Amino acid sequence: MSSEPLTLPVIDLDEVTRRIESSTARVEVLWQQGETLAFVARGREYRSEFHINPSDEMSYVIRGEMNLHYLTPEGEEKIATIPQGSMNYTPAGVPHSPRFPPEAYIVVMERQRRPEEMDRFQWFCPSCGEFLHEVTFHVGDYSADPVGKAYRSFWDDLDARTCDKCGSVMPAE
Repeated sequence: MSSEPLTLPVIDLDEVTRRIESSTARVEVLWQQGETLAFVARGREYRSEFHINPSDEMSYVIRGEMNLHYLTPEGEEKIATIPQGSMNYTPAGVPHSPRFPPEAYIVVMERQRRPEEMDRFQWFCPSCGEFLHEVTFHVGDYSADPVGKAYRSFWDDLDARTCDKCGSVMPAE
């Protein structure tokens, strides 16, 4: 048995949001230990994709309000509005897109990915709703900004942003 005393992290969410606010960062990882991942995210006003997470996800709105777009099993897009001080549970496999302004902050808690698990990010045509593109990869270290990497690969690919059905091009952000 270890002779070191057990210490449990206590996170001051106000301090974390102040640190993020005073930087260019969008995310600060709180911990990636055992099977748990927790991070604070600043506004996601630019998000347009739907994330398909292989684990359940819980979100708590620290400041502001979040519109959580999600797809029903029938493919219908719905929006759950989550006000400040409230939380949301999103089951594994539900396509979802958290959208909130730059002055809003949320804490997200989910299970770290198992080696065989893949995260999926899907975009749909804003004009006709047709599927545009999917980026799939394993999320190993969340501090390496996997969502940012998915976005960069999408925005840098004109073919991925061009709808095969109606010809519309999703503008690069």
